[in-house]
Amino acid sequence: MADAICRVLRDGALEGEHATSLTINDSIHSPFGPIVFDYIFTQLSSFISSAKSQSRGIVLVKFSSSPSFTVELLKARGFDIATSHEWLRVLDCYSDPLGWKERLKDRGAIKSPLTEASPNVSICKDVRNLNDLFSMVLALGKELVGDGKNRFSVAIDSLSEMIRHTSLSSVACLLSNLRSHAQVSSIFWLLHSDLHDMKAAAAFEYMSSMVANVKPPTTENTDNFSLLEQNYKRGHFHASLKRRNGRVRVMREEFSIDNSLIKFTSVAAGENAVAQTLVPKVQFNLQLSDKEKSDRAKVVLPFEHQETGKSVQIYDGRKPGTHELEVEKSKKHEDSGRGEIIYFRDSDDEMPDSDEDPDDDLDI
Repeated sequence: MADAICRVLRDGALEGEHATSLTINDSIHSPFGPIVFDYIFTQLSSFISSAKSQSRGIVLVKFSSSPSFTVELLKARGFDIATSHEWLRVLDCYSDPLGWKERLKDRGAIKSPLTEASPNVSICKDVRNLNDLFSMVLALGKELVGDGKNRFSVAIDSLSEMIRHTSLSSVACLLSNLRSHAQVSSIFWLLHSDLHDMKAAAAFEYMSSMVANVKPPTTENTDNFSLLEQNYKRGHFHASLKRRNGRVRVMREEFSIDNSLIKFTSVAAGENAVAQTLVPKVQFNLQLSDKEKSDRAKVVLPFEHQETGKSVQIYDGRKPGTHELEVEKSKKHEDSGRGEIIYFRDSDDEMPDSDEDPDDDLDI
């Protein structure tokens, strides 16, 4: 399932559509959101670097860790760092998010550079100004793909850090602008949902075409491991994908952590039967009961030959004086256990062929 999400991000959006978007939610009960984020980032980077994605590059916006962490991550996953500048740009919002270090450097209080010089890294010195942040993301993306129709992806490692410095509406506006930009193919972000109210999580999920929730494992079968050990070694990965036809696909996997590496395994079919239907609860039944199905099957439709060897007399609306005949016939069938539809002509002023069945000469 996690691989399916990566493939959707790889394929991107169709012409005229908003960029494919993914929200990754985690909490203190299962704090593996950053590991899931890194997994999806490296998978998408592999597609991009091998030219197997709609995107031709990826812009990584770093709030929760330094760019050097990304370099070590890519090295550990076998990427060629020497050629990463061809498809990767990093916007560093971690080293000096409010520009304090830059002002101290200008005053001579500190002499060391903010970060190591790298052609892949640009520093944002005021994360509160989201208009400048938006412009920097687009500028870095255009460095990779140019101004043509080629597209790039955007990854934001922590929306929670962004909301610390600015309002929810400003962050939502930034994401909306990125999603609607013609050159953005896909975008995904991480949110520590338990740090925010339900309104914030709902707003970001509403803007997403995919939502992934990192949850702790169930408390069953805890004989061999303590609950704490289980929570910090494995968990459940729930995801919902909104398709273009309006349907929503819900999936679940289990994952385990070993030396900062995450491994996903499918859930048995019996266990995956939870919440497979997304039909909302309503005040009426959407399905017929057995009695209702039986009653419906007993209804005799007009112009339907019953194959009983006898001609079925059904009032056709054109023969006056047959109302009493049909009423008597209906009384005879009351105890037969079958239903019947009887049609009475509204008035004799109707045109003779106004209620004529065009196919009454066919043996249907």
